[in-house]
Amino acid sequence: MANRTVKDAHSIKGTNPQYLVEKIIRSRIYECRYWKESCFALTAELLVDKAMELRYVGGSFGGNIRPTPFLCLILKMLQIQPEKDIVVEFIRNADFKYVRALGAMYMRLVGTSIECFKYLEPLYNDFRKIRRQTKDGNFSVVHMDEFIDELLREERVCDIILPRIQKRSVLENNNELEPRVSALEEDMDDVESSDEEEMVEVNRSPSPSHKRSSGHHRDRDWDQSRRSLSPKFKRSPSPHRRRSRSRERHGERDAKRRRSRSPRDKDRRQRTDRDRHRRGDDERKHHRSSKRSHRDERDEKKSKSSRDHSDRGDRHRHRDKNRSESTYDQEIREANEMRAKLGMAPLRP
Repeated sequence: MANRTVKDAHSIKGTNPQYLVEKIIRSRIYECRYWKESCFALTAELLVDKAMELRYVGGSFGGNIRPTPFLCLILKMLQIQPEKDIVVEFIRNADFKYVRALGAMYMRLVGTSIECFKYLEPLYNDFRKIRRQTKDGNFSVVHMDEFIDELLREERVCDIILPRIQKRSVLENNNELEPRVSALEEDMDDVESSDEEEMVEVNRSPSPSHKRSSGHHRDRDWDQSRRSLSPKFKRSPSPHRRRSRSRERHGERDAKRRRSRSPRDKDRRQRTDRDRHRRGDDERKHHRSSKRSHRDERDEKKSKSSRDHSDRGDRHRHRDKNRSESTYDQEIREANEMRAKLGMAPLRP
């Protein structure tokens, strides 16, 4: 009795509304726990609360073909057949996206071609993300407009074969539907109007040829002034002057070389070399002495730390010895007191 369609239900596509779901999936829904616990004795008023608890859409999943709560509520709506106003309110509800998806799915199953296009096409402007459970039990993210597009174009959605509907072009030719106006066309009109305004501004501005000619004259004047001022463009000296200058330079170099070869210069060089060697030896000696001093300081610090460590160890050992002796004497004293009370001879200290 719980799985039968209501008595006053209208046949859809010439058959029982529940028969829109295949028999295998329908029997799996009847056996699942969600159907028995949450969908039993469910009315149209209580259906709203269950629809608001949905967290994903999907058909069946897993190896044993378990149905999702979304599919169970679709079958329950086919069984109780709620009024059209309730389904339309489901579709127009903007607060709960899964309630909207449930109403759109039910409208696609039971509605006519005109009703499907009339109520589902406005949902193309809903770009919210919804979760969908796949066949292997994992979840994927889709958008509401993608889900609506699948309802209007695909043959099977959520493991349910959708009834055939008439094409929109045929309905437009029969004047049963008005041509659809996309929200993108308004944006394209705005873009075209802005492009026309830019073209008008470009036409008002001076032509690029005029700019090119004026710029060419300006560059030519600037080149002439630069050539007249810069030394780069001045007349170069004659080759005879170049040769005489090069000879003078070579003569000066030879004179410098001769001076450098004099005995005084040799003595100066030898003295500078000796001084340099002496400085190097002094620096090396200073470096070695500094290394030794650092090494000695390091050894002193190590010996001092080892001495301190040994002194600390001796102190600790002496303290531990004193403690052990004091505890030993105290134990002997306590034992003698006990033996005296009992009338026994005392222990030797």
